[in-house]
Amino acid sequence: MDIIDSIILGVIQGLTEFLPVSSSGHLELGKAILGDHSIPQESLMFTVVLHFATALSTMVIFRKDIFTIFKSLFAFQWNEDTQLVVKILVSMIPAVIIGYNYESQLAELFDGSIQLVGFMLLITAFLLFLADKAKDTDKNVTFKNAFIIGIAQAIAMLPGISRSGATISASVLLGTDKTKAARFSFLMVVPLIFGKIAKDILTGDLTYNSESFVSLSIGFIAAFVSGLVACTWMITLVKKSKLTYFAIYCVVVGMIAIIYSSLNP
Repeated sequence: MDIIDSIILGVIQGLTEFLPVSSSGHLELGKAILGDHSIPQESLMFTVVLHFATALSTMVIFRKDIFTIFKSLFAFQWNEDTQLVVKILVSMIPAVIIGYNYESQLAELFDGSIQLVGFMLLITAFLLFLADKAKDTDKNVTFKNAFIIGIAQAIAMLPGISRSGATISASVLLGTDKTKAARFSFLMVVPLIFGKIAKDILTGDLTYNSESFVSLSIGFIAAFVSGLVACTWMITLVKKSKLTYFAIYCVVVGMIAIIYSSLNP
């Protein structure tokens, strides 16, 4: 993979991890368009590095929240921050169960399934449209809602279903304040990403080639910087109820993907 492709895919990951348009779906579309011929292990390594970059950008944006949460945990008090940690853990349960039991089946879906990505983007568009029409509230995420949002996150393992779109939409439709929904959505994915990376390293699924160091580094930087921009922007957009624009975008890209797949079987 050359430097230009690494930059393009890094920017795609950084933007689409936070914008509700499916990072996994766009990465698959990007690889297909750019003609990515990496062997599966190298492609996985690149994808993991990009996800690691966006996880770090999330931690930078929410550094004050994360610091407060850790401070609260060590105070051993059942306050709002401690409850947030437990809610995040609860939200992880569905994704951990699905990921652990169906990892190989999910991996097969990420093998150039452009048509599937297209149809899943249409579903993402529908969820975003519903969420944008939801009434404004000032409610926090409850423990019950955290589990339901976790189910939405597990469903978003399918390529083309936006993780942020699915979780924010589920949260808002359950009556959560839109800004708080976005905050919870971005924080809840961080431990999952680091957990997945740790698992891949321990099981030896990741293969590192010194020749790919430059492309990995360039991709990481591109994803990290674009992730910082997208995360900040997305919080503002959710608060102002601008998700319909992304719904339209997902419909357009989804239809293009379906047509492209039909013309290039």
